[in-house]
Amino acid sequence: MGIEMTAAGVWERPRAALAAWLLPARPAHVIACRPSYLSPLGWLGLQALALWPHGLWMLRRVQDGSDDPLGLAALGMLAIALWRVAPQLRIAPQTGWLAVAAAVTAGANLALLALPPLVCALLAALALAAGLHAWLRAEVPRLPLAGLLLLALPLVASLQYYGGYPLRVLTAEASAWVLQLAGIAAERSGTAMTVRGQLVIVDAPCSGVQMAWMAYFCACAFAAFASIRDGALLRRLPFVGAIVLAGNVLRNTVLVALESRPQGLEATLHEAIGVVALALVCAAVVVLLLRAGGGHHGARA
Repeated sequence: MGIEMTAAGVWERPRAALAAWLLPARPAHVIACRPSYLSPLGWLGLQALALWPHGLWMLRRVQDGSDDPLGLAALGMLAIALWRVAPQLRIAPQTGWLAVAAAVTAGANLALLALPPLVCALLAALALAAGLHAWLRAEVPRLPLAGLLLLALPLVASLQYYGGYPLRVLTAEASAWVLQLAGIAAERSGTAMTVRGQLVIVDAPCSGVQMAWMAYFCACAFAAFASIRDGALLRRLPFVGAIVLAGNVLRNTVLVALESRPQGLEATLHEAIGVVALALVCAAVVVLLLRAGGGHHGARA
């Protein structure tokens, strides 16, 4: 009996330390009623751990240069947003959404046997979004967090591959119209433009894919920190796309007009114009969402 009690005493301190780390900071009577209850972040951490093959694939895709590391910014912003809403998570989850999260988690892992890794990673992100939905209270916006989860995926290269060409054609055509209205001879041919007799190619960076990623990232991040209601954000997402299109056409028009001059355009000025256009687009997105108001202040949208 003495040996058994001694062994129990040896393990008591590590068990208490582990419980203090996993259990949420709640009143003593709540802990007494649920002695083995994991914190919401603990459950979400276990779910993320179960999806480790997708995280490993995403890390390798960024490391080998297959995609831009923009998703790391979304992942970091999501971690900060989760830290902020942690005190507002439910004591007990919505079991229906928890079951959905478990089913989609299993499906995402099984899908690795037959589906492309990006599709499987998308399923993994949806599984985490469902798990998060199970723990969030009704007053906490869900759409911005789900949006950050999706933006954390290595999407830019794939979006550029499948959508880059039509976006470049659209941008070139719209830029040609603007230049013609300004009295400058311009004509589009494919993804190239003839301006003042000079051939200017609208290349992949001018498609606007990266600008769109940044705009939606700003929208989701700002909505998460300003507690903008899901309905208000959802109604404004199409306008975010319109802002991106207008900003990209404006950037391309200015660049093409300057590039077609006899003296051309310096590379540093080219980059500076791109940065200014991106800053204006992100500022316009923030102004658009400011009109939506915050979810915790009773604002209407």
